[in-house]
Amino acid sequence: MILDNYISDLLYRYECVIVPDFGGFITNETSAKVNHFTSTFYPPKKQITFNSHLKNNDGLLANYIASVEKIPFSDAVSKIEKEVQSWKQTLVSESVEISKIGSLSLNKDEKLLFEPSTTVNYLTSSFGLNSFSSPAIKRLEYAEKVRQLETVAPIIHTEETARRKTPLFLKYAATAAILFAVGSFGWNEYNKNQYQNQLLAEQQQQDNVEQKIQQATFVITNPLPAITLNITKESKNYHVIAGAFRESQNAEKKVAQLIKKGYDAQILGVNKWNLTQVSYGSFADKHAALKNLRIIKRTVASEAWLLVQEF
Repeated sequence: MILDNYISDLLYRYECVIVPDFGGFITNETSAKVNHFTSTFYPPKKQITFNSHLKNNDGLLANYIASVEKIPFSDAVSKIEKEVQSWKQTLVSESVEISKIGSLSLNKDEKLLFEPSTTVNYLTSSFGLNSFSSPAIKRLEYAEKVRQLETVAPIIHTEETARRKTPLFLKYAATAAILFAVGSFGWNEYNKNQYQNQLLAEQQQQDNVEQKIQQATFVITNPLPAITLNITKESKNYHVIAGAFRESQNAEKKVAQLIKKGYDAQILGVNKWNLTQVSYGSFADKHAALKNLRIIKRTVASEAWLLVQEF
């Protein structure tokens, strides 16, 4: 299916991808999990759900297809419509498999059911992390085995057995170990004194060097020339306006909604009527701004207009 890869690509970057006149695929981030019955660890991921009520064309999918295939926006919309029509025809008799995303089917009430795929993790921060299983540590079983062995063959310590198990050569070995420990203690004390003397000598030498450095005078006779950078700032004077709001909180909400849909939205400030203006995007080139305005008026909001700021 032609839309599978495009939807999959966008799910890595956006929380919602709408297929016009069909529904929207939504991702929700979930934390890492442990299945205590199977001893399986699962990394954080994006859980995919489907909402059949999200059918309005927000332009995200069509714009992406148009940019990848280098075709007009209208042709991209036509491709989506053909694919959606094919999906609806297939759902009448069987389920629709969307690669790397999941499967869709109709229940007896003609409502769409979605079964997400578990083969792809769309959370980029978990890239390379896979689920794995680790056998549980059976400490209680091993402790029980040790207890059973001690019951069958108990170990009884007596003075007689202790004397029989202590050969004569071990007594001599113990005596030699004591003598060796005493000698080692004396040698260690000697080395410790030598090390302290060496530290004092090195500290005295370091103090002499620092004193000479403090007495020295450094003069730079040939300083480096100053560097002058000429930077030309690009001015974006053309703004495609999404709306103007009396309350600044409403303007901030609008910016957040547009950014979520893929626009480079921003607040332009307050105009002479004390309204906070919000733009879909700003451009330095007039032709690029007009092209973007035409697309937005045709597919998203017919009330959008172009603001030209002169500096």
